[in-house]
Amino acid sequence: VQLQASGGGLVQPGDSLRLSCAAPGLPAFRFDDYTIGWFRQVPGQKRETVSCISQTDGSLYYADSVKGRFTISRDDAKNTLNLQMDDLQPGDTAVYYCATGAYCSNYFASSVHSRGEGTQVTVSS
Repeated sequence: VQLQASGGGLVQPGDSLRLSCAAPGLPAFRFDDYTIGWFRQVPGQKRETVSCISQTDGSLYYADSVKGRFTISRDDAKNTLNLQMDDLQPGDTAVYYCATGAYCSNYFASSVHSRGEGTQVTVSS
């Protein structure tokens, strides 16, 4: 499954961005059939789970570093996954990937099944 993330960009500290994820060309793929979420990665560093939604019970997970600033949501009508990122900080700079995974927890990033090309988020003054 190839997922497509979009919405990244270059912003200043305190700004907001909204990332979206879709599965173009895969009409049978439904986000609500999977544990789905976002992880980010800085070159040379390991993946970091950002947020996810559990397929089992719909529970949400947020990394401590983004809690209170980021909001994950799934639009079942449009079959998309979104990540609203507010009060962005330089430490949020990374490539962001949407993915399916086995676990909705801090282990999400290490349990990824499918992902696509990421979208670059750069926060700089």
